[in-house]
Amino acid sequence: MNSDSKKIEEVLTKGVEQVLPTKEGLASLMKKRKIRLYNGIDPTSKKLHLGHSIPLRKLQQFADLGHEVIVVFGTGTVLAGDPSLRDSLRPKITEKEIKENIKTWKKQASKILDFSKVKIKYNGDWLLKLGLKEILDIASNISAVKLFQRDMFQRRLNKGETVWLHETLYPLLQGYDSVAMDVDLEVGGTDQVFNMLIGRELMEKMKGKEKFVMTTPMILGTDGKQMSKSSGNCVWLDDTPEEMYGKIMSIPDELIISYFRNLTEVSQEDILEYENDLNKKKVNPSQLKRKLAGEIVGIYHGEEAASRADREFDRVFRQKQAPSEFPEVKISRKSMNIMELLIEAGMAPSKAEARRLVEQGGVKIDGKARRDWQETVDIKKGAVIQVGKRRFVKII
Repeated sequence: MNSDSKKIEEVLTKGVEQVLPTKEGLASLMKKRKIRLYNGIDPTSKKLHLGHSIPLRKLQQFADLGHEVIVVFGTGTVLAGDPSLRDSLRPKITEKEIKENIKTWKKQASKILDFSKVKIKYNGDWLLKLGLKEILDIASNISAVKLFQRDMFQRRLNKGETVWLHETLYPLLQGYDSVAMDVDLEVGGTDQVFNMLIGRELMEKMKGKEKFVMTTPMILGTDGKQMSKSSGNCVWLDDTPEEMYGKIMSIPDELIISYFRNLTEVSQEDILEYENDLNKKKVNPSQLKRKLAGEIVGIYHGEEAASRADREFDRVFRQKQAPSEFPEVKISRKSMNIMELLIEAGMAPSKAEARRLVEQGGVKIDGKARRDWQETVDIKKGAVIQVGKRRFVKII
């Protein structure tokens, strides 16, 4: 275990919004002994995006210092549905969808985490075994008033909308993860503060132990809004180099520094210089975006792939040519609904997203725009599907 004060200070400061109750207390504990910490992810999608990478990168930093690090896949909590930042009820998810969603998560997360140093656990292993007595015992430690004071619940109530009972249970379930694993620290985005603090309270009341909470910054999507799969604004960890590069080039200028700070290994000194140059208009934002895109693609795909993506971006966007290579997808059916086609071709994660793309005029087949989401498309070998300006796939 590395107890170097400078290393600990860096881990507890860089890319960190807040440490509760105090950073000094956590630093002191880390100097005395190995701590156990975790970050939880609910399997609501088959893919992980750059927003997930921020707490995962923080976990790896702790693992490199020799601490016990756990990634928890929320196979139990996902059944309740996290209400954080939600103005409406999350759709219910099936057991089959949960299993499908987590199939490739380890492969995606391995772009960030060294799993020889990091454990994987599934909170369904303990949450789904709880009986009524245990659930009532957990619930008896938290005030119902506190649960209903959540800002998103208050917004709904003020609008005359519903807060469902199972949503109020979510913080208790996530909080119990800390008790079940007997952790010293939970790491999560700023949207998880309430849930993590419930875990801190449960830990104190059920085990008489202090649990620290670390929040990491959240990044916005390519449209400047909260990153979510339903908005189509995510940069996915398994995007091709060209897709990832192009998406980063499309972010609003005001996100450039945030992306540098939270998603790259660029030094703080260089980032401050970039920020100063932007503010004084000494640099064109597109130049910095190209550097940013190269840095991020390099992390997930390597420097050679980043260089190729840069050249391809020039070819498609500056020279207005088609990409030099198309990803290929085999589709055996002779015709299908355009939304199903986009999903089958890997161009949309859901029917809702496929419909949005079609209605917004973002879908072309062999250069012809398609705007009717109910259209049945004849499948032809060699046909090229284009989504937006950057994404192409050829049917074989």
